Amino acid sequence: MSTIKVLEYSNLSEALMSLLEAHDIVATKCYDSPPSTPEMNHSSVNNQMAPIDAIRMVGIHKRAGEPLGVTFRVENNDLVIARILHGGMIDRQGLLHVGDIIKEVNGHEVGNHPKELQELLKSISGSVTLKILPSYRDSVALQQVFVKCHFDYNPYSDNLIPCKEAGLQFSKGEILQIVNREDSNWWQASHVKEGGSAGLIPSQFLEEKRKAFVRRDWDNSGPFCGTITSKKKKKMMYLTTKNAEFDRHEIQIYEEVARMPPFQRKTLVLIGAQGVGRRSLKNRLIVLFPMRFGTTVPFTSRKPREDEKDGQAYKFVSRFEMETDIKTGRYLEHGEYEGNLYGTKIDSIHEVVHTGRTCILDVNPQALKVLRTSEFMPYVVFIAAPELETLRAMHKAVVDAGITTKLLTDTDLKKTVDESARIQRAYNHYFDLTIVNDNLDKAFERLQLAIEKLTTEQQWVPITWVY
Repeated sequence: MSTIKVLEYSNLSEALMSLLEAHDIVATKCYDSPPSTPEMNHSSVNNQMAPIDAIRMVGIHKRAGEPLGVTFRVENNDLVIARILHGGMIDRQGLLHVGDIIKEVNGHEVGNHPKELQELLKSISGSVTLKILPSYRDSVALQQVFVKCHFDYNPYSDNLIPCKEAGLQFSKGEILQIVNREDSNWWQASHVKEGGSAGLIPSQFLEEKRKAFVRRDWDNSGPFCGTITSKKKKKMMYLTTKNAEFDRHEIQIYEEVARMPPFQRKTLVLIGAQGVGRRSLKNRLIVLFPMRFGTTVPFTSRKPREDEKDGQAYKFVSRFEMETDIKTGRYLEHGEYEGNLYGTKIDSIHEVVHTGRTCILDVNPQALKVLRTSEFMPYVVFIAAPELETLRAMHKAVVDAGITTKLLTDTDLKKTVDESARIQRAYNHYFDLTIVNDNLDKAFERLQLAIEKLTTEQQWVPITWVY
């Protein structure tokens, strides 16, 4: 028995020795790496080599003419996925990613022409097999950025867009959600109201460059757009010096906005040329709804007449007091007429708001630069003049009814129409609503309906009002 046991231990020891010897050989032996291929070099990301089995076959199914929602670029003589449109077919399937290299389509090499590949994929129907080299990039998280557009855009008339079919058409005033801003020239966006997949739109940077070379029509507009050139010009209000000059070269592209629940605006601002009916609309609102709307009483440095009481039509102060307050920025706007100062004091706006009412202001459009802030939260309505023929007929009806005895000439009426057009061109990016006053009753109905919606529907306001 003892002899057999010694023999067993001896065999076990030899086995252990052999195993340790084999381990040492493996540990010290050097193995060569397999040679890299051009395909593997293309699929490296962040200087890390992709695995040898990086090439993948991806199968998709599509209808003829159905857009894939993807664009391509040439990189190292290969076709690389430049962008994948949010909500498109490729994005929904999640099989391809930005940076993937397309090598073959249905077994045929694709070459290096992006447009040819786009047309090929667009025409194919049924099953499509793509041979790709993955990029292994992380997907970009969906952004929650919303913008209000201040211009119209049609991708089919844009010679710069890389793929017209991938573009997103929109109109001035529409709200878009920006879902991707990785490309400095082309953002991805979708309609908030209509929904659907995303499309390409020019970025803020690209559109600013493009518009910087477009000359705007400022002929005969004078130093202040929307002013008149007669002696009556003195009667118009002007802003304090810090906001007096209108920046003609201000380019409005997109404005970031936020969605707010229904709420009552602090101010209702009526903008328009002289003689378009702003004062009539303002007075009608105040008379019909005195608990909801109020307005400011202008200040003046002139002496009160015998039949005037302080605080009714005007608040009377000394010229010295008024000039002092103007210098300290306490006036929204001010002007001089026949040697006397007139102006709207900022505190008088707050006084109306503090009573729980909306303060109605019919001010010079330059005041919008001061008013359009979270301090005043204005709803800005542009009262546009109708066509000259309509305005002439409206004025004649007013004179015939005895409402006014002041007969305006065709020259005066044409100035109103021209001034209205200039104000709209220069300040339209401030407007929340435009009403063409070709009928005072209908214009009032539209204005009243819009105000009611503010307290019943969600609103889009500048992001600076919220954060």
